[in-house]
Amino acid sequence: MTRQPHEPAGLHARHQAVLPSWLSLYYERPLELTHGEGRHVWDADGNRYLDFFGGILTTMTAHALPEVTKAVSEQAGRIIHTSTLYLSRPMVDLAERIVALSGIPDARVFFTTSGTEANDAALLLATTHRRSNQILAMRNSYHGRSFSTVGITGNQSWSPTSLSPLQALYVHGGVRSRGPYAALSDTEYTAACVADLEDMLQQTAGGVAALIAEPVQGVGGFTMPPDGLYAAFREVLARHGILWISDEVQTGWGRTGDHFWGWQAHAENGPPDLLTFAKGIGNGMAIGGVVARAEVMNSLGANSISTFGGSPVTMAAGLANLNYLLEHDLQGNARRVGGLLIERLRAVTAGLGVVREVRGRGLMIGIELVRPGTDERAPEAASLVVEAARERGLLVGKGGQGGASLRIAPPMTLTVAEAEEGAALLADALQAAQGMLTPS
Repeated sequence: MTRQPHEPAGLHARHQAVLPSWLSLYYERPLELTHGEGRHVWDADGNRYLDFFGGILTTMTAHALPEVTKAVSEQAGRIIHTSTLYLSRPMVDLAERIVALSGIPDARVFFTTSGTEANDAALLLATTHRRSNQILAMRNSYHGRSFSTVGITGNQSWSPTSLSPLQALYVHGGVRSRGPYAALSDTEYTAACVADLEDMLQQTAGGVAALIAEPVQGVGGFTMPPDGLYAAFREVLARHGILWISDEVQTGWGRTGDHFWGWQAHAENGPPDLLTFAKGIGNGMAIGGVVARAEVMNSLGANSISTFGGSPVTMAAGLANLNYLLEHDLQGNARRVGGLLIERLRAVTAGLGVVREVRGRGLMIGIELVRPGTDERAPEAASLVVEAARERGLLVGKGGQGGASLRIAPPMTLTVAEAEEGAALLADALQAAQGMLTPS
């Protein structure tokens, strides 16, 4: 399908004149999306796209989901804002549902406006509770753009400064198919990563506050360890009194298909001490939060509020979205349709030298790209594929080390027909990119 050429030069120029140069834009000709429905969006020229990225995993159920739109409209018609200084029925309603789903005993919820702020709050809680500024983080990780979360981000592409209020200690385990342990079996890999963790803890001065880890690394290109690795880590952490923060900003709410939370693939030694969430729960509305055991959540000795966290409108949206997700078993749909999509993508990319690996779980799928005939990551290939997919009517994301992986995360209502369509479009885009990278 040939897309209409469109250069929103006026809007792009205005964007450049008033917004930071480091505020990334996709595409050589940046795209202005004007509306959406279901799994599709439209641009300012009226071109229609199948959305396989969902606003960075944030449009979790569907664009313009009537149940969410109705909840937002009705709540906005009553009252839009109050702050956490007043009792809020929508906030309590959503908190009760999340506590019940979290798996954390005697849990409390603090609502924020983003995943960055949720992780920032979790770090504050953990370091206060443990009286330590030492944080264990995973290599290739991403936890946000605030000063503290940048300081524990293990992906250099998203960490602009080495300055931090925290001391970050990075351990192995988040990237299964690269690094010094890649050739080991899953059991050997886990044992090696645990040994690395044990060795690091023996060399630290004072008590470490917490380990923060994404069950599936999002910005890192949808990489993940073998199931059970964080359970094995937890056994070590528990001996030292170290807390475990599971960053579920991208993996939560059933997106991985097999589990409602990503940590449940590592559940042998119980739930995490803290769990952070954001993105999909609001289906586009700005919701984040942290769930923690009451002992940890209540450890702050000073007053605090959130001006915008727990807003009545966003809480109403989150509750409507969560109800829809549960009532329509979107976790099951992510497992079934996501499994089909992964199999289809592996089949259509099997003969392509530009594709090193198709990996993922449910509707979190990564495709790592390399220079054909080598094992070298190819960020230029990812950029070419993202452009080629757009020209064919498909939107995908990119990430991973060096930006060499495609990120595929459609809304969780994706149909089998749409999965097949998207796989075919992406295969065509990958073939086109390989042709441009391979000398004639």
